[in-house]
Amino acid sequence: MKRNILITGGAGFIGSHVIRLFVKKYPQYHIVNLDSLTYAGNMENLKDVEDATNYTFVKADIRDAEAMEKVFAEHAIDSVIHLAAESHVDRSISDPMAFVNTNVIGTANLLNAARAAWKERGLLSPLGGVGGGRFYHVSTDEVYGSLHDGGFFTEETAYDPQSPYSASKAASDHFVRAYGNTYKLPFVISNCSNNYGSHQFPEKLIPLMINNLRDGKPLPVYGKGENVRDWLWVEDHARAIDVVFHSGKDGETYNIGGHNEWKNIDLVLVLCSIMDKKLGRAAGESAKQITYVTDRAGHDLRYAIDAGKIERELGWKPSITFEQGLEQTVDWYLANDKWLRDVTSGAYRDYYAGQYSKR
Repeated sequence: MKRNILITGGAGFIGSHVIRLFVKKYPQYHIVNLDSLTYAGNMENLKDVEDATNYTFVKADIRDAEAMEKVFAEHAIDSVIHLAAESHVDRSISDPMAFVNTNVIGTANLLNAARAAWKERGLLSPLGGVGGGRFYHVSTDEVYGSLHDGGFFTEETAYDPQSPYSASKAASDHFVRAYGNTYKLPFVISNCSNNYGSHQFPEKLIPLMINNLRDGKPLPVYGKGENVRDWLWVEDHARAIDVVFHSGKDGETYNIGGHNEWKNIDLVLVLCSIMDKKLGRAAGESAKQITYVTDRAGHDLRYAIDAGKIERELGWKPSITFEQGLEQTVDWYLANDKWLRDVTSGAYRDYYAGQYSKR
């Protein structure tokens, strides 16, 4: 089946893995990568597919409504996988309006463009129908808030966002559902746990620690490091997105998790142990770089995903253990020193120099 799929945020961390998978696996599809190339977007992430005949890159910002309408018209877009977002909690605390503008207004712009284009082409259909378009919104488990008494997030868990970032993602989730219910826009939503793997901008925990371990810099751990996260290998997430896009039911939500809960401090200690071996250091040497810093405002204690629905209904489950994925991730960053130094040469240094010098 021929499809023209718009993948937003395709030059970013998760997006580049999804682009690569779809371009290579589905030569009959035309994949349009739309990215505004902010600090987290890097065209180096897609060098291996940039010349593919079924791939097109469009530099545009989802905050630009007119540009979104133009993309839908010029490329006859019939499907969207929406990954473009501001995603770093610390940044949302210091600049919440950037998250409102991109995550909420940007998503609404995409929904409006899809609604108008698909109405004209007869691609709107009642929920559960077939033969229409597909708007796949990729979201986060942070919309559910924090788990304090055990248990797991399910697709029925009530929303309780605690940061400007998670509030903006919750709002965008609600807009997608509202357009489905009001305008019969065919949609699916997935909420995933923390991703890790290659090509991630080093403001996030794992690549930040790897980078600082390599350079002998402090390893900033919030509070006592007792916050718990469920970790999902990015390539497994890309496979899950593939499955949900093709087999998920219109109007449904699917939680995607890695079955890998770790306290932040325990994760950092495992990374230190791996890096001791990779860098030829004495056991315990890297752990001396750990520095405890003032906890993040409104820091959720624990996230954990129940991924039972996607396993039961769509047959997806993680392919590798966390230890295997972490080892591969460390190896990739150490083998791609130029990529790491290039992306940390500007915005990263300025941002973190300002943040951590205050703590």
